[in-house]
Amino acid sequence: MFAYNKDTKLDDLGDGISRKIMAYSKNGMVVEVRFEEGAVAPLHSHPHEQFTYVISGAFEFTIGDETKLVSAGDAMYKEPNIIHGCKCVKAGMLLDSFVPMREDFVES
Repeated sequence: MFAYNKDTKLDDLGDGISRKIMAYSKNGMVVEVRFEEGAVAPLHSHPHEQFTYVISGAFEFTIGDETKLVSAGDAMYKEPNIIHGCKCVKAGMLLDSFVPMREDFVES
């Protein structure tokens, strides 16, 4: 029921990106994602709805055919199967929520 950040494993994904899977059930998932300046999350898509809240830093996000600069306090919605990705222009952290949960994030 409770997920304490201090007790949650930080996974290094490489290329300046790391994440903590904070909480999940089969219906949804909350993930903290940290980016070093210049790190890139390549364009990709998945069948999950995704909501992203910018906790800190600044990011150039592409969602579909649009690319915009977002920073702390901004949020985005990504519909299922839409192409999206980002480049971190100022080191920061995102909070991603997925519906349903990303099974691929917890598979060993």
